[in-house]
Amino acid sequence: MKKISIIWVVVLIFGVVNVAGAAGNDRFASTIDTFNSFPALKKFFNSAYGYAVFPTIGKAGFVIGGSYGTGQVYRGGQVMGRSKVIAGSIGFQLGGKAFSEIIFFQDKRAYDEFTSGNFEFDATAQAIAITAGVEAKAGTAGTSAGASSGPKTGVQAETNYVKGMATFVHAKGGLMYEFSIGGQKFIFEPY
Repeated sequence: MKKISIIWVVVLIFGVVNVAGAAGNDRFASTIDTFNSFPALKKFFNSAYGYAVFPTIGKAGFVIGGSYGTGQVYRGGQVMGRSKVIAGSIGFQLGGKAFSEIIFFQDKRAYDEFTSGNFEFDATAQAIAITAGVEAKAGTAGTSAGASSGPKTGVQAETNYVKGMATFVHAKGGLMYEFSIGGQKFIFEPY
């Protein structure tokens, strides 16, 4: 049973990521434009030292879950390197979903910490959902809860940096029920 769960999770994750990743390099510009369209993120785009963008992260789970995605890291509007995100979780979970993620770096220290090679979010990290809906989670990746109406209404929760980083996710599709413990690990490779 455990072996079947792991195989199912791996197949779903890579299937979602490969289908969504087939759009080419325009997906980075398109994802940045999507996040930039949210009024609550304007201040981050205007003042951040840099940011990491992940156009599609695929997540799936059946008792054991995981997620994977690739992205790029920017500083001063220039691409500085690529990054991969890998996450694992265990607990009650069933389904799959795809989402985009952006991580803003408040200053050089936060940017250097993320780009040092291997970086993991600790228990104080949080991700804010910026699309219509409600989301809450807890784990080694942190605890978070978010509710928003999306960019057209202008209704957004006020968010600030935590330990020099601010993370936002944008749901792309899927359905997943989850009450699990997990964490995110990022690998950076400079160009």
